[in-house]
Amino acid sequence: MRTLNGNEPVVVRTAASDEYDLIGDLTVEVYVAGGLVSSASPYVEKLRDTAARAADCELLIAEAGGEVGGAVTYCPPGSPYATLAGPDEAEFRMLAVLASARGKGIGRALVRACADRARAAGLTGLRLSTQQNMGDAHRLYERMGFVRTPCRDWAPAPGIDLLTYSLKF
Repeated sequence: MRTLNGNEPVVVRTAASDEYDLIGDLTVEVYVAGGLVSSASPYVEKLRDTAARAADCELLIAEAGGEVGGAVTYCPPGSPYATLAGPDEAEFRMLAVLASARGKGIGRALVRACADRARAAGLTGLRLSTQQNMGDAHRLYERMGFVRTPCRDWAPAPGIDLLTYSLKF
């Protein structure tokens, strides 16, 4: 099990190609061990396929004290991974924070980095989809100023109902 020291500053940066396997493993670990996705789900391969995401998006990692604690996929307008965002918005996907790194600012830093990128690109907002059972994530988003957009809620597959949030700039 990986652990992070809570006293270290969080640094967010673009992932290097030699870190893609690490990020894929981390993302699968968070989603499967957290009970968010079944290990038998075909979505596991999408979570693991960081090279494909990095080709069309920006893969960000957050680390503290040299240890990676989380990752997220920032999807600019036009990205095939931006399934929810409008033409003047960005989206983020697959936010994953190791259980041992929670409460240390990793998730907040990753979301802030996505918002900073969207603002710097002159976009009007940032969107995301989240599972109904991700209560900790919902609280984080709301504390950061995101608002629920129930009119955009959707289901990528039967039985998988996603909630949506938006942050306007």
